[in-house]
Amino acid sequence: MNPSPLEGVVKFQLAHQSRPLEERVLGEVVRALVGWREVLRRLGGIGQEPGRYGGAGFGNLSLRIAPLGDAGRGRRRFLITGTQTGGRRELTLADCSVVERYDLEHNHVTSFGGTPPSSESLTHGAIYDAAPSSRAVFHVHAPELWRQARGLGLPLSRPEVPYGTPAMAHEVERLFREGALAAHGIFAMAGHEDGVIAFGESADATGAILLRHSARALAGGQ
Repeated sequence: MNPSPLEGVVKFQLAHQSRPLEERVLGEVVRALVGWREVLRRLGGIGQEPGRYGGAGFGNLSLRIAPLGDAGRGRRRFLITGTQTGGRRELTLADCSVVERYDLEHNHVTSFGGTPPSSESLTHGAIYDAAPSSRAVFHVHAPELWRQARGLGLPLSRPEVPYGTPAMAHEVERLFREGALAAHGIFAMAGHEDGVIAFGESADATGAILLRHSARALAGGQ
């Protein structure tokens, strides 16, 4: 599959307010996001390389932030890594954004922070709406896991559905509605080369899901 020239490009309408995020307010959420981002960067799931995906940065993470109650569809606030920050050796709070609202029908995201949010923000929001108990979403690029996803019995999005669009967000809803996505906590994006998304009730649980299935892929599907 040839890398898309639009890899990493924000495709939704964005209302972003540029202002510093406060670590004292976000606390544990920031530490968990930065910690897991470093783990996944070292494993190659997040990064930026000249020979991959047209040289664009890849991979993004998000974690829900207070209030943790059911704020309603489109209003489940989350901290997410910024667009095209995959190549950062060290992630800081200035490289993140808080998504306050997301509207799948109108392809619109409202956010604030030091940088615009990831191009996958709508997909993250769709997962939080479909699985309100989830507190973390990790999107990595994992070639071996992506290639073996079908053989491992993992859900797959349809290959014609592009990343970062309302169509992908609705595809997430379809996978929850028609399949066993809630039980797996992970799926491969068939139309997004090497793209895999995991989610869970905490950052550690989400990371564990991703690592477990990556190990299965490397062991030949055992």
